[in-house]
Amino acid sequence: MITVTDMRLSYGERTLFKDVNLKFIPGNCYGVIGANGAGKSTLLKILSGEIEHDKGEITIGAKQRIAVLRQDHFAFEQYSVINAVIMGYPRLYEVGRERDAIYAKEDFSDEDGIRSAELEAEFGELGGYEAESEAGRLLSGLGLDEADHSKMMSDIDETKKVRVLLAQALFGNPDVLLLDEPTNGLDLESIAWLEDFLIDFPNTVIVVSHDRHFLNSVCTHIVDIDFGRITLYTGNYDFWFQMSRILQKQAREQQKKNEDKARELKEFIARFSSNAAKSRQATSRKKVLEKLDLDNIPVTSRKFPFVGFKPDRDIGNNVLRIEKLSVKSTEGQPILDNFSLIVNKGDKIAFVGQEHNAKTALFDIIAGVKKADAGDYYWGQTTSAAYFSKEHTPFFNSKLSITDWLRQFSPDQDETYIRGFLGRMLFSGDEALKPVNVLSGGEKVRCMLAKMMLSGANVLILDEPTNHLDLEAITALNDGLCAFTGVILFNSHDHEFVNSLASRVVEILPGSGKLIDRMMPFDDYLKDDSVKSLRAEAYHHVERLKI
Repeated sequence: MITVTDMRLSYGERTLFKDVNLKFIPGNCYGVIGANGAGKSTLLKILSGEIEHDKGEITIGAKQRIAVLRQDHFAFEQYSVINAVIMGYPRLYEVGRERDAIYAKEDFSDEDGIRSAELEAEFGELGGYEAESEAGRLLSGLGLDEADHSKMMSDIDETKKVRVLLAQALFGNPDVLLLDEPTNGLDLESIAWLEDFLIDFPNTVIVVSHDRHFLNSVCTHIVDIDFGRITLYTGNYDFWFQMSRILQKQAREQQKKNEDKARELKEFIARFSSNAAKSRQATSRKKVLEKLDLDNIPVTSRKFPFVGFKPDRDIGNNVLRIEKLSVKSTEGQPILDNFSLIVNKGDKIAFVGQEHNAKTALFDIIAGVKKADAGDYYWGQTTSAAYFSKEHTPFFNSKLSITDWLRQFSPDQDETYIRGFLGRMLFSGDEALKPVNVLSGGEKVRCMLAKMMLSGANVLILDEPTNHLDLEAITALNDGLCAFTGVILFNSHDHEFVNSLASRVVEILPGSGKLIDRMMPFDDYLKDDSVKSLRAEAYHHVERLKI
């Protein structure tokens, strides 16, 4: 259990937290939410001891072990994947190393024998004999092949390093688990596995996430950070969302009542302050007015960008025909193999599954960014496509201000129009003058979405557009795409985003070059027995090929 009492933290004149009192109880999962910059990650760092708070007390149960999801993906390059996971339980790893070092000695003394016996006993008590199998189970659940388990961390790509570090945090049944954006870099299958793991986890979990479905699935409580205050709500994200709407409405109504009352008091004071008979009443009302703190009823610090896509023309019946597209990696491995698909008017297609390179390759080809090795595709005459690429860094290798950068893509070059458009995307005032090469990941995504909104396209191609966005921006994007009247082809790891938007689901199966294509919402797709059978057959086929 963790108890936070009267905690406060300030940076210069800015107070990040004040008078924070919380209690985190075993068996519960606490989802930490708040606007960008509110202090979500900072709270986790305070709880882990990485950052020292200014005032107050944080009490952790005696001998309780805290595990933290590390953000430095390259901190364990000299270790094997399995050992990097086991290092999540430092004492177990240290005992194992000391034990192995003794057994490796050529001259084994009596003292070594006594010490090795002590270490063996502690190793067993800590679960050392099951450590490698547990680490392997975690890695497999998070989508790493068994062949990766014995590799060095330096030999696996960054997406796999992220999963190894998550397995490291989960390893060894810690008493308190602190997870900052644990779903980043995970596919939908791995996220589902993590959800099941955390639902069954018996101890305390405190997690920062922008994934609404994940928060709804695992959280028993929501920790809301807003205006330097931290408020604890019982229930998942949807419960908090509904409750916060009610509280905000009440706050706005109370503020309006106070403003109306202040106006009436000011009018009375102005009319009767010079009237001797009424002067006492006027003085009394001045005191009431002074007590009315009109600025101390904050509604929320959260800001929602405006995301809306308006096609310049309606789309016709012929949208896109893809015929036998094939593309290979630089090593000659097939990424797409004879891929064919017909996209219809009104389609909002979610491309799902574990073949992430295949989805990106397909989007790159039909957007005209790359060429296929074989096959072709045909856009209808009425179509115009805008593409959100997963790798959009090259767009921002410039010292242009955000205003001048966006002007390149705007049919209207007027400064007022550009600045107004950026204001709706939360780049107001001096923010719009920042050079684009210093923008954060979330700011770059908002710029790319603004570029797409200005295009007037009637087909939108989006490769993981929710990465780097906060909950408010994801909600705004989700709503904007649901209202879009054209065709959408997209890929995302956000379950709620996929399920609320997709009318059709396409999964590219591994190895076989086949696909599953269903006209149904995503949740229905996951429950469909025929889909389960086809997926099981395809993945079983791949495992046989490995053998």
